[in-house]
Amino acid sequence: MTAELTEYRVGPADELPVGEGRAYAAGDDMVAVFRLRRGGLRAVSAVCPHAGGPIADGLADAEVVVCPLHQHVYELATGCSRTGQASLRVYPVRIDGGDLVVGVPVSEPAPPGADCPPADTGSVRE
Repeated sequence: MTAELTEYRVGPADELPVGEGRAYAAGDDMVAVFRLRRGGLRAVSAVCPHAGGPIADGLADAEVVVCPLHQHVYELATGCSRTGQASLRVYPVRIDGGDLVVGVPVSEPAPPGADCPPADTGSVRE
């Protein structure tokens, strides 16, 4: 079952450089949108759940973004943390008529990270 979305035009796509992220308001949500070096787009919650860091300012590659405050790592496709933190919410994003368009669920979506595997925090296992 697909959640109903409200779409927001958050800004001109040409103002988001390749390989970088920017934070945008989409309704009541703050969303970090990344333009990947291979041409794709990803959008996740703009605020790190650990300590409120600005996710859009983090280093990103094709798969992950690293929060600039405490170096927690999040998967861009799923929002799952690779460092044991709460997950980021993931948003659909596309370009339409030169604008970035972000979809925000109309009703309260499932909590972020509901499908994430437990993070490997480097602890020893027996």
